[in-house]
Amino acid sequence: MKNKGLLFALMAGMLWGFGGAVGQYTFSRFEISSGWVSMTRMIVSGIILLGISLFSKDKESVQVWKVKKDGLHLLVFAVFGLMLYQYTYLTAISHSNSATATALQYVGQTLILIVSCVMSKRLPKIMECISILLAMGGILMISTHGNLHNLVMSGEALAWGLMSAVSMMLYTLLPGKLTHKYGSTVVNGYGMLIGGVVLGVSTGAWKESVDFCLELVLCLIFMIVFGTALAYSLYLQSVALIGGVKTSLYASVEIVSATFLAAVWLKTPFAWQDLVAIGMIFIMVILTSIDNSTGTRWGSIRESDEKSD
Repeated sequence: MKNKGLLFALMAGMLWGFGGAVGQYTFSRFEISSGWVSMTRMIVSGIILLGISLFSKDKESVQVWKVKKDGLHLLVFAVFGLMLYQYTYLTAISHSNSATATALQYVGQTLILIVSCVMSKRLPKIMECISILLAMGGILMISTHGNLHNLVMSGEALAWGLMSAVSMMLYTLLPGKLTHKYGSTVVNGYGMLIGGVVLGVSTGAWKESVDFCLELVLCLIFMIVFGTALAYSLYLQSVALIGGVKTSLYASVEIVSATFLAAVWLKTPFAWQDLVAIGMIFIMVILTSIDNSTGTRWGSIRESDEKSD
């Protein structure tokens, strides 16, 4: 049982890493915007997740809309949590690469830690302080290569990467009790569907003309089916088997897989400073994942562990 949970968590992390790498490949090969890809990915993934919920005859599939407060809460999460989370991450990839974008996104773990300390009215513990310093050091190293007077990556890449970290924090904290009350499949399914529609309308992505070909379709299928829906399902299965803390720890292999694929498959050049920075952020993720007060990609660790106990 534990080995199965470990395997599922590793597979989920690797699939997320693959999804990011495929996103980088897609932007390099086709004239397509991150807005259109995000919109398509979210809408189709939302339909798949809601389909799974309805197929399993989950009564919570419609229950959330019967409570006005919860319905409004879900709308806020869909737009300011999920929509921003998906859009900023893919846009960061389009301006840099999947490894850099993934590493910067995971800085969101540290932001969650800081918010947790503020809300608890306490100072960070020693290990938490180390995590914060690792995150800050990783950002400086990956963006300046140690020379504070020289920015080695584009301002757009850094800005979108840091915004993806903020959106990861919002995505984790905004749902609150929604996922505990209605389940992650329902909340994320509606969130993706609503967020995708809002993103498409607000950015005008739905009006984009896209020249489809077999290669592009295959890229989209991989990002949507394997990099989102399947990865998400494996992650939840792992949480049920070994708990949220261990699952988030093993799933952080996403950073490693994204870096490996960017370097080996996509031939993305990395300086040693980049690898050091990614390593620092990876260690930070491990340290924060061990602490029950931090968050994971699909909800708070504490809530996930309560469900699995």
